Amino acid sequence: MAVTSFALADYVVFALMLVVSAAVGIYYAWVDRSRRNPGNFLTGGRKLTALPVSLSLTASFMSAITVLSFPAEVYQYGANIGFYGLSYLMAMLITSEVFLPIFYKLEITSTFEYLELRFNRATRLLGTLLFIVQTILYSGIVIYVPALALNQVTGMNLWGVVISTGVVCTFYCTLVLVFFSLQLGVMIAGFLSVIIASVILQGGVINIFSDSQHGGRINFWDFDTNPLRRHTFWTVAIGGTFLWTSIYGTNQSQVQRYISCKSIAHARLSLFINLLGLWLILLCAVFAGMCLYSIYKSCDPWTSGLLSALDQLMPYLVMDVLGDYPGLPGLFVAAAFSGSLSTVSSSINALAAVTVEDLIKPYASMSERQLAWISKGTSLLYGVLCIGMAGLASLLGPIFQAVISIFGVIGGPLLGLFTLGILCPFATSKGALSGVVLGLAVSLWVAIGAQIYPPPPEMSRPLSLTTEGCNFTMTDNFTSGFTTPIIRPALADWYSVSYLYFSPIGTIITISVGLIVSAMRRKRKLDLKKDRKKTFGNPNPAFCDVELDLPQSSIST
Repeated sequence: MAVTSFALADYVVFALMLVVSAAVGIYYAWVDRSRRNPGNFLTGGRKLTALPVSLSLTASFMSAITVLSFPAEVYQYGANIGFYGLSYLMAMLITSEVFLPIFYKLEITSTFEYLELRFNRATRLLGTLLFIVQTILYSGIVIYVPALALNQVTGMNLWGVVISTGVVCTFYCTLVLVFFSLQLGVMIAGFLSVIIASVILQGGVINIFSDSQHGGRINFWDFDTNPLRRHTFWTVAIGGTFLWTSIYGTNQSQVQRYISCKSIAHARLSLFINLLGLWLILLCAVFAGMCLYSIYKSCDPWTSGLLSALDQLMPYLVMDVLGDYPGLPGLFVAAAFSGSLSTVSSSINALAAVTVEDLIKPYASMSERQLAWISKGTSLLYGVLCIGMAGLASLLGPIFQAVISIFGVIGGPLLGLFTLGILCPFATSKGALSGVVLGLAVSLWVAIGAQIYPPPPEMSRPLSLTTEGCNFTMTDNFTSGFTTPIIRPALADWYSVSYLYFSPIGTIITISVGLIVSAMRRKRKLDLKKDRKKTFGNPNPAFCDVELDLPQSSIST
């Protein structure tokens, strides 16, 4: 189990990726230096075709979390999370038919402009603030994860790597609307290098599938409808559909990508080309998780105490199987950093967009040139905030679950808010505000409860890991994933609901409460007798507010 560290060639490959990425940014900034309009800076002037936009869409949320945490999730819980492929498809269909036409035809820079057009300014501001909080939290985690990987394989100071990653991402996005084909290519190349080396080491793909089958990792046929189960077909397919619809349908980072297309047909096409990219990366991530298990099925480096977190498994594997091939470990770490570069850059760019469009332009009269420079200045500010938030990422537990929880708790109510506005014509502004506030409160309550009272092992069902084949003395600083029994309150089962259902909970409550409050106000408006008393005083007692019963009337005919 002796694992090598970075060689000179690995540092060269890794540094080359950062230099090339920065050079791309400088080049496009120089070419487009005359485009000071903030709309051009943030959306590419709405002249792009489907292919570059699709690459941008795919890379935007395929971060280091996908490269590092997704395989670790498969390693511990099995491959049924691959049903995300179905949720990707459903999310693209819903986005292309429901959300895309609205945003594209309105020609808005910020998605939250729609909320003011449909409801009122208070709804717009609330939506903007929720998005800012969500994106800063998420970006902090995305910066932290690749730093954890580089720390594992090089021994470099963790927080020094965190700061340098954040600086590069911020620098890049202040120069240009990120062109993602380079990052996407590096990510796939990094995945493939590990997969190919693992297949050769294990004697073929069949052996990896066989090991995964015997270890219970190929658990696709789990159709248990219990919402407390961590991963089943239903939790992944349903929860994933809500999650990815909130990301592609309403998240500023993605919406500003596809509305930058030169036509709505190109925008739709970009979503479905992007779908192919999502499926490819998902396939690589799931199979990489199987490779992890096949290689470490007899001696798990996590339970043996060699690693402090499951998210370090992939970089550990890289150094284990690729350490004798100078440059390839550097390529994989570059893949992790490429994912973070693309994700954090798009997130900071989106934060700058909503800040300018929702918090500055409505309240200040400035020239387009001034607004463009403010966009770049706010990008720098948000970059610093995201680096600061990376410091909290180590306290959030498993990275993959933490990210999905953040998008579920905040993205779910936001999805409900936009859905209410688009699909429910009679929804009112008070109904929308009431719905999103209550939806956020309930989903946040459940998420905090789940953090305090985590689901019991019989619900999360982590698969077995063994150290029987280890030929070294294990450290004793490892604590098992099974928590010490604690007193669980009556609502513990409610807190044990799968983290993938946080998004549906927030969305459904937002829509339900919004419709109820809107219907109550509509009914009150239609109460003519009550309105007459309020507006015109008491009715004239000489008249009666009932219909005449002519057959019983004493009027002679």
